[in-house]
Amino acid sequence: MRFTNLTRLILAAALTCATLHAQTPAELHAAATPSTDNTWWKHAVVYEIYPRSFQDSNGDGIGDLNGITQRLDYLESLGVDAIWIAPHYPSPQVDFGYDISNYEAVDPQYGTLADFDHLVAAATQHHIRVMLDMVANHTSDKHAWFIESASSRTNPKADWYIWNDGKPDPTNGKALNAHKGPNGWVVPPNNWSSLFQGSAWEWVESRRQFYYHFFYKQQPDLNWRNPAVEKAMFDSMRFWLDRGVAGFRLDAITTLFEDPSLKDEPLTGKLDASGFPESNHTLTSGLPEVHDILRRMRSMVDSYSAAGFPGQRVLIGEIYTQNTAELKQWYGTPEHPELQLPMDTLVGFHQEGGGQTDQLNVALNLAHFRHTLTEMQTELPGTPLLVFDNHDNARSWDRFGDGIHDALIARIIATILYTSRADALTYYGAEIGMSTHTPTRVEDVRDPIGITGWPKEKGRDGERTPMQWIPGPQAGFSTAPTTWLPIGDDYKTVNVKTESADPSSLLRWNETLIAIRRNNPTMHSGGILILDPTNPSVLSYVRTAPSTSRPLIVSVNMTAQPQTIHLDLTPAGITSTHIKTLLADDASLNTLTTTTSITLPPFTSLIAEVQP
Repeated sequence: MRFTNLTRLILAAALTCATLHAQTPAELHAAATPSTDNTWWKHAVVYEIYPRSFQDSNGDGIGDLNGITQRLDYLESLGVDAIWIAPHYPSPQVDFGYDISNYEAVDPQYGTLADFDHLVAAATQHHIRVMLDMVANHTSDKHAWFIESASSRTNPKADWYIWNDGKPDPTNGKALNAHKGPNGWVVPPNNWSSLFQGSAWEWVESRRQFYYHFFYKQQPDLNWRNPAVEKAMFDSMRFWLDRGVAGFRLDAITTLFEDPSLKDEPLTGKLDASGFPESNHTLTSGLPEVHDILRRMRSMVDSYSAAGFPGQRVLIGEIYTQNTAELKQWYGTPEHPELQLPMDTLVGFHQEGGGQTDQLNVALNLAHFRHTLTEMQTELPGTPLLVFDNHDNARSWDRFGDGIHDALIARIIATILYTSRADALTYYGAEIGMSTHTPTRVEDVRDPIGITGWPKEKGRDGERTPMQWIPGPQAGFSTAPTTWLPIGDDYKTVNVKTESADPSSLLRWNETLIAIRRNNPTMHSGGILILDPTNPSVLSYVRTAPSTSRPLIVSVNMTAQPQTIHLDLTPAGITSTHIKTLLADDASLNTLTTTTSITLPPFTSLIAEVQP
């Protein structure tokens, strides 16, 4: 076995892949080269926790910070490097915490600042970093900033939000959303729609003006063109950095700025669930000015040294883009860095041809996976962040499952998540196979999107149900007779306790994958190269080895039929054909010895080590 002449052989791989991808030999070589940078966040597993739904410690039916602290042993045993906690700040809970009324405190339903400090200290003892959700685009309309801003046109915070007089109403008060302004009847200044249904403009009588809101009307957008807003938000971030957080996930970060001309946006041709014409948000998301803010934010965050941990504090960005070229812009440049980890949602949340989807039963699309993974590994200028699940989308169990092989398909998703050369972002419950429990009656809906949009839009409650810990009462989440959302009806079999006792469970599969990722030098730091690039049924790649380690191959059969593959490793500079199985979900794969002929049963995953 030899691992030399990598550059020459990468060129051959580039020629092989040319019909599907346009990656250059230099890009392929860079992706296939093992890393020598051990900065913690460049190899991390980040675990998102929706605090209302993780663990209730005081019996009120709502999860809290002390509940998270109680479960740190579990998180450490799972192998996560950091937890991202969805908003825990004081909030009227219109959008369940994403409408913040105080950036520098803890909502009483989740605990106290002392509880938070205890969580950070305890997590440190468990070798887990704590990251927070920072919602910088908007506040709650109950935030003191907005209350003052809305009180008059002359107060000190009058221009902390986006206010506008509107435009004259030609119907003299008969038009939808018409109001009597200082100079007569007016309507909103343009056709911008809210992402959460209806017009993006709301009238305030005390100012006799409209304010802009990209999301709910109770979430007014901040005016980031005002330097005072930037200073106040950065000061709030420093408040938490000073308390030891390892960084932030930046919610809706692309929406910080709006086109100051307030021109109409093109319409999508669709009506939202409320019947309002949708605009396409090209003038309200992704404006160039956002990058200026991110550069300054990155500089501020980089000024902190992570006490007790090597490396920097981290900025994760909630980024939904249509292609990799757009995604790469959010890394910035070496001279002017922006986000360390923009979320790559192209792999897990887009169907082939583009377009975000949270639909259920989205079939595995091998061509899409291979294409987006190759672009992720070769074209992004920094560490990729791969994600398949979060609090805003139906769970991957349902989106990719076929109703028959769901458990095996969940293993495929986990295998790709943890074995590609990327940081892995997962969501509570994905490791045990929690599914989406969408309400069937409007009276059971808690998410305002579902309340106002029912039945066309049923909301996001289904992916936010409480964590399932045990097969007993309330799944071990709470002692309360009623929880804020009902426990999933599959909790008796899909839970941590039951799966911990089963060596063949999805939980054990995830634990093993994460352990291999952490402890095997090749999986931790190795490069990556797609193999067998024209195979229509099986996704395969090799993780190239650092010195003193051995390469690994990963193959997943994305079909319901057995598939026989013949893997040629020479494009990665590997002449050996001998392998030893490290992990497989079918016993027939445990005795493999060669890459020349491997038969994968339906929807199976394989990780094997190349032998001398």
